[in-house]
This record gives sequence, C-alpha cells and structure tokens, in this order.
Amino acid sequence: MAEAAAGVGRFKSNYAVERKIEPFYKGGKVQLDQTGQHLFCVCGTRVNILDVASGTMLQSLEQEDQEDITAFDLSPDDKVLVTASRALLLAQWAWQEGSITRLWKAIHTAPVATMAFDPTSTLLATGGCDGAVHVWDVVRHYGTHHFRGSPGVIHLVAFHPDPARLLLFSSAADTSIRVWSLQEQSCLAILTAHYSAVTSLTFSADGHTMLSSGRDKICIVWDLQSLQATRTVPVFESVEAAVLLPEEPAPELGVKSAGLHFLTAGDQGTLRVWEAASGQCVHAQRQLPGPGQELTHCTLARAAGLLLSVTADHNLLLYEARSLQLQKQFAGYSEEVLDVRFLGPEDSHVVVASNSPCLKVFELQTSACQILHGHTDIVLALDVFRKGWLFVSCAKDQSICVWRMNKAGKVACVAQGSGHTHSVGTICCSRLKETFLVTGSQDCTVKLWPLPEALPSKSTGPDGGPVLLQAQATQHCHDKDINSVAIAPNDKLLATGSQDRTAKLWALPQCQLLGVFSGHRRGLWCVQFSPMDQVLATASADGTVKLWALQDFSCLKTFEGHDASVLKVAFVSRGTQLLSSGSDGLVKLWTIKNNECVRTLDAHEDKVWGLHCSRLDDHALTGASDSCVILWKDVTEAEQAEEQAKREEQVVKQQELDNLLHEKRYLRALGLAISLDRPHTVLTVIQAIQRDPESCEKLEATVLQLRRDQKEALLRFCVTWNTNSRHCHEAQAVLGVLLRHEAPEELLAYDGVRASLEALLPYTERHFQRLSRMLQAATFLDFLWHNMKLPTLPAAPVAL
Repeated sequence: MAEAAAGVGRFKSNYAVERKIEPFYKGGKVQLDQTGQHLFCVCGTRVNILDVASGTMLQSLEQEDQEDITAFDLSPDDKVLVTASRALLLAQWAWQEGSITRLWKAIHTAPVATMAFDPTSTLLATGGCDGAVHVWDVVRHYGTHHFRGSPGVIHLVAFHPDPARLLLFSSAADTSIRVWSLQEQSCLAILTAHYSAVTSLTFSADGHTMLSSGRDKICIVWDLQSLQATRTVPVFESVEAAVLLPEEPAPELGVKSAGLHFLTAGDQGTLRVWEAASGQCVHAQRQLPGPGQELTHCTLARAAGLLLSVTADHNLLLYEARSLQLQKQFAGYSEEVLDVRFLGPEDSHVVVASNSPCLKVFELQTSACQILHGHTDIVLALDVFRKGWLFVSCAKDQSICVWRMNKAGKVACVAQGSGHTHSVGTICCSRLKETFLVTGSQDCTVKLWPLPEALPSKSTGPDGGPVLLQAQATQHCHDKDINSVAIAPNDKLLATGSQDRTAKLWALPQCQLLGVFSGHRRGLWCVQFSPMDQVLATASADGTVKLWALQDFSCLKTFEGHDASVLKVAFVSRGTQLLSSGSDGLVKLWTIKNNECVRTLDAHEDKVWGLHCSRLDDHALTGASDSCVILWKDVTEAEQAEEQAKREEQVVKQQELDNLLHEKRYLRALGLAISLDRPHTVLTVIQAIQRDPESCEKLEATVLQLRRDQKEALLRFCVTWNTNSRHCHEAQAVLGVLLRHEAPEELLAYDGVRASLEALLPYTERHFQRLSRMLQAATFLDFLWHNMKLPTLPAAPVAL
C-alpha cells in the first residue's frame, strides 16, 4: 500500500488499454454446441464463439467479403460451421482453427435468411429471401435439391430427426409449413393451421411428433405419420421459440407425468412450461421489472442439459434445463454506455449503466456477468461508496436504488427511494461514511437521502423487500436541468452543475447556498472536488474544463483542447492532474500546474459518458456511446523504467564502442554502432577506420564481413551522410567498397535499395561537380604558378 501511495504522487504521462468489454451479439441466431461448452452468436459481419465457462471470446470469424452475416448453423457433430453473408456467399469453417475450408456461391438471388443441418451432418438446407430452398451436400461439395414454390422470405428450415425419412420442413411468409420429400424431390404436404408467422419447429426424440409455435399466440402439436394437427395449445403470448422437453419427470418444472411437455419463450419475458395433453401451464418464471425483457430466442442443448434464452436487450441467459436454475448471464450488447464505476474494495468488479433499465456487473478477472433488475426505465448515473461494497443508481423512472455486493461477488438491491418529479440524472455518495447520498434531477431540485445505520449490514426491509428511503431535504437549485452533483471529501459541501451554465456551492446538510461559479458559455456536464485542495473542477459543453477556488469562487485555470463538449472530469495523481472525457471520443490527461495536455487517449468512437478512476489511482475506466467499456492502465512507471533501461544500455554500449575503437577492433565496433541505429556513431567508426594508415584495406575488410542486414543499414546511413559535404567522403568510400565487391543482383535485392539510390544520385552528382570545379581551379592555379615571371630582386647593399 505504501508503494502505491508513493506512486500516486508522481505525474502520470500515459495510459494504455488493458482490457475492452465490447459487444459480441447484436441480435439474430444463437446456438450452443452439443457439449454446452461453446456459444455461437452473430455480431454484424462476424460470428463470435464464446467459452461458456469463462465468458471469454475464443474466435471471431469474418468472411473475406466482410459483409453482414445473415445466417449460420453448426453441424450436430460440432465439427462444421457454415455461414452465409449478404454478398450471397456461403463459407464452411473449421471453426476450432478459425479457417475457411470451402467458399461457394449460394444460388439464391437474395440473401440467405436461415439454414439447418440434417442429423448426419452431411446435408445443409438454406432458405433465402427469394422464396427458394436449396439443399447442399457439404461432404461431397455439390447442390442436391432446389425447391421453389414458397411465397416470400423463407425464415425457417428444419430436417426430420430420422435421417432415413429424408424429410425437410420449411416455413415462409404465408404462415404455412411445407413438407418436402428429398427422395421424391417434391412437396408432400402444406400444413396450414397458424394465422401468423411460424417462429420455431421442434421434434420429439422418436420423430413421430412435431411442435410448431407462432406469433398468433398458439402452439400446435403435429402427428408426422398422418401430417395432421393433433392438438392446439393457446399460450396467450406471441411465441418466439418453443422447445419440447425430454419425456421424463422434472418436479421443479411441474412435469409430473410422462406426457408431452414443452417450454415457450415470448413477449411476456418469462419461460413457461406447458402440458400438451391438457393445455395447462404447469410452471412459469417470475416476471422481471422493466421493458426489454421480451424473449427473442430459446434453444436447448439436450446432451449438456442446458437451456439458452435471449432477451430483447441482447442479454443471453443460460439455465440448467431440468430446474431452470440460472447458471450464467452474458451481456451481448450494451448500446450506449452512460456511466461506469469500479466496485469492490480492490476494484475487482465494474458496474455499467447503459441505455437500459438493467445494470451489468462484470468481474474483471473472469469476465463473469450479472444483470441487475430494479429500475423500470433507463439508468442514467451511478456512484460508489468509499469501501466499494455499496453503490447507488438513479434512472429515468424518477427513482434511486442502493445495491450491495457481498464477498462472493453477488449483488442485491437493499434500498429504494422515489420523490423526484422528473428523471434523476445524477447521484453522489457521501465520502467519509456510508451515511447519505445526494441526487439531482431534471425537476431542477436536489434531494438529500439519509441511509439507515443498519443498511450496510442488513439486506432487506421488514417485509422482505428493499428498505424504502425518504428524502431529508429538498432544495430548488437551478433554473434548468441539474446534470451533476458532487460531495466534498469532508461531506460538508455540495457542488451542483446545471444546464443553466453555472455551478453552485452549498453547505450540507441544510443545503444553504454559499456561492455561484459563473464563466462557462454553455451548460455544465460535470463538477468534481479536488481530493487535496479547496478547488472545484467543472466540465462544460463549451469544450473547456475550469478550476475554481472555493474561497472566493474565482476561476483559477481554464483547460482548452477538446473539440466538443467535455462530459466528465476526474482528479488523479493526488489532485495534481486531471482526466477529462468528451463527446469527441477522446480522453485527455492534463497537468494542472502548467495547463499542459500531457496525453490524448483515442480508443472510443463516440461520446465518452463514463469516467472513473480506481482507488489506487493506477487504473481508469471509460464507457462510451460506441457500446465499449475500456479499462486503462497507468503505464507511466513502466515506460519510465523502460526508458531508463534503454539509457543505461546505450551508456554501456557507448563505453564498449569506445573500448573497441581504442583496441582497433573495427568489425565489432561497426556492428555494435549499427545495432544502436545511430548514423552519427557509425560515421565516427568509419572516420576512425579512415584515420588508420592502412585505411583502404581495413575499410574493405570490415565492410565486407558485415551481415546483409548490417550492410542494408549502412547503405541507409550513407544516404544521410551524403547530403552533407563534410561527410560525403566517408559515404562515397563505403559506396565504393559495396559497388566494387557486391554483384549488381545482390545490391538490387537489398531492402529499400531503390529509394536509397534515388536519394544518393543527386547529391553524388553535386559532390562530383564541386570536385570538378575545385580541380579546374587547382589546375589553373598551378598553371599560373609555373608561368609567372617574378622580377629580379635588387642586390642587398654591402655592409660597411
């Protein structure tokens, strides 16, 4: 801890991306392999493969055409994956290696909408938006059948589970189910009983019964011997997927008899189990609050005993099939990330508020995800108490929630409060103890909420639900929306920032106005107290960050550099530096003392709404509208240590070079100088060789013994020396050695030789022209000297 505290005092110079939490599923099909260990899902132009146990992405497969993936399917033997793109290309993958084994054109005239393998993993059926169904042999690589006659888009194909019967089922926009015989190459029957789109087809283990579900709120049981409907079960919701359960007792699901039971997933957002014979619902999940809970997909991995469902919010929920006990949760797509915070006393988790009523808690080490339900509208802001176990959220539903994480990492809602008349857009926790919190709303008021003393240790209220909070004080603070509130480190002051372009300072707990900070030209997005000094930082839509003195409310400094609104600001390095994030997608690091922008971090593609620093000040967390959450690591010390090591290495090598030159070991000296990649040092060695009495022989012997890569580097250095008339002689001497002893073919094979020659030629011509002029002048001078007639000197007078 002492080392960490010592490191905090130094100025930071750079952050590096340590981890990214990115979207991996944006809607469409999801599939589990037979073992339940791998999860396949579509995300734009890629099919992503996740490890179910850890939640980490193993492979991200993209076709060469880089077009959106419209359909995919994994063979029943888990060996072959086939994908179809909008460019009408089908790709067969060896997905464990991540390589394409075959690529061919679909004969469809419109994109492939669905595909399915037969039970033997040899035949693949594709249904297109052109109303055609094609069957392919993926082992022998040819098309076997082409069925036409369905009106509109084919959105569902499925093979009969008995490969001997060679039956294919398809459903199109006309709400009927067509049965195709592969032997007779014709349509055997058209099953018409649904009045809306058929969403799923599933078969019993013996192959005698088929269940179809539709958006007409019914499920139909079909006898595949007579191809007739035997039972219609009204399920009172638009069903997106139905799954036939194994015919064995499952008391947890209400399955007590051995009859046919099935499970439905639909727009009510719950999994429900039905008995086909009586048409009764025998089990239903508890309804979760808030929109976006509608189920869009459901699939059963029988061998693994796992059931996977997908919500409209792109959350993937994995259940144990026999009891519907939740095993895993995956957040596929967060849309716009609005706020992020570190959780836990050691910042082991992060909580993310996105464009959704649900909160997502990720464990950084294992990628495990929890999805928290409590709000009924979009969560707008978060904050965490000092110890890291308790955190709070506020939302558009005008409410606040207090959440607690236990030592096992499980999070539960322990308190709720409501009282604002508009969306609650900002929230802040007390800094010293877990005693109160403050909220700011679009109703232009601030409320102070005291927390019960027993709340941190007590999980529920007397009725078994969350404790209900009551506001202690309410204050009308601004004329427009309050975008940010901040509590001072001593819990005695409150700062508010508003869309009315001002920030205000208030005394707690009475909420008495102490002063107003005016100077920004646009609304304020964030206010933050310094952890060390009596200073307030404000971030504004005018693209600036300002520092204000709390004593006289004067502006101390203004930081300009963002091209658009500054959305968040945070103090780092014990209050000596600032981190700011903006709607230009940039995060900037500032040194307060000299107003300098030390570093600009560019990793997001859209507005960076969330910014939070770890308690040890060695990590930062950002979340943006591009649906990415990035964990940044402070790499200042690592970079400084690396630079120091480089300097020490340079000093040692320089000393070694001086010793080699003194000992006249020119070959090793030249090799060492080239490895340092310093043209001037190499020039010094060449000059030392030329000062030797036998310079020509030694230069030739030394240069010719160099490796090829060293000769290439020497040629590049010659280009630099040749531009200067003082050093051109050394450059020409080295060039002369190379041209005399290296074959033209070998020289032309050098890396970058053409560019080097183009740079050498003009300067070499200039040097030779200068030498020619000098030679002409010297010859003329010599001519003058020999032809001058000096007058006879008078004889010296004779001394007396």
